Amino acid sequence: MNNNTQIRLTEYSHGAGCGCKISPKLLDEMLSGSKTDFFDANLLVGNESKDDAAVYDLGNGEALISTTDFFMPIVDDPFTFGRIAGCNAISDIYAMGGKPLMAIAIFGWPINKLPAHVAAEVIEGGRSICAEAGIVLAGGHSIDSPEPIFGLSVSGKIDLKHLKKNSDAQVGDVIFLTKPLGVGILSTAQKMKKVSTDDHQNAITQMTQLNSIGSEIAKIEGVNAITDVTGFGLGGHLVEVCLASQVSAKLRFANIPLLDNIEHYLDLGCVPGGSERNFNSYGHQLDALSAMQQSIVCDPQTSGGLLITVSQSAKSTVKAILKKQQLSFAQIGEICPTESQLKTISFQ
Repeated sequence: MNNNTQIRLTEYSHGAGCGCKISPKLLDEMLSGSKTDFFDANLLVGNESKDDAAVYDLGNGEALISTTDFFMPIVDDPFTFGRIAGCNAISDIYAMGGKPLMAIAIFGWPINKLPAHVAAEVIEGGRSICAEAGIVLAGGHSIDSPEPIFGLSVSGKIDLKHLKKNSDAQVGDVIFLTKPLGVGILSTAQKMKKVSTDDHQNAITQMTQLNSIGSEIAKIEGVNAITDVTGFGLGGHLVEVCLASQVSAKLRFANIPLLDNIEHYLDLGCVPGGSERNFNSYGHQLDALSAMQQSIVCDPQTSGGLLITVSQSAKSTVKAILKKQQLSFAQIGEICPTESQLKTISFQ
């Protein structure tokens, strides 16, 4: 890598990582009029349940998984930015229980503002994380854009009997989260120049950790639903699971894992703009929360962990696998029946 300490990529973008996603409420408005007269029975998962990726039945007991994800810089180092963006995109394949096959780059670059060798490092970072996932970065498309943008379109495959959708959570399931929350808060602290070196590095380490455990977990009978926690925060992605599965969830707030010193940074005012947009979109479906709790539950994650719902019979097996992989996981709650007087997500 070249030394690019003089260039701060985050200063060339108005948003950071998955925090620059369009809010769930506005996205619903944009898609509300979308319809097509064309129907394909082989499309097993489309946009109807807001799942992580599209899934297409190949007719031989397997399915193709297709996804795309891209965003603006969340860190200043170009190589690291490429790794984080790539890791985040590949995660959607793992969240369906699948195995990634190959990736195509999505790349936008302000060619009159940033040099080509910095762009090359972003792409090399993406290539690096693809190699860790055992796939090639096989090509891509680039444009001259006002802000740096990078991400991947990823193809994967899945044995149909192991496919995990966000619409299959069952009443009585326990809920696991495989990475701590707080990436959005720490990224905001970094932009505000208030974050410590160690805390920022912890966030980077987590954002470049592949969610490959999803492929293994999906094969366990009793693992019912999987999704990954990204820009809509824990609250938003769990609401999607609950609505798609026609259930509700009860969380123990004290059990939700956090990166170090998150409350300290909240006290310093390091709250991402995406947190408020998230709360304005789905806050009416959450139990009453303190300002601190709201900032955590709605914190937009970039390359966050997997949210897994597991039957009681499979709980110990899943725990053992997560422990073996040395993941910072936690059991944060359970899936409950939907009751008219309860919010979609309640807290203890």
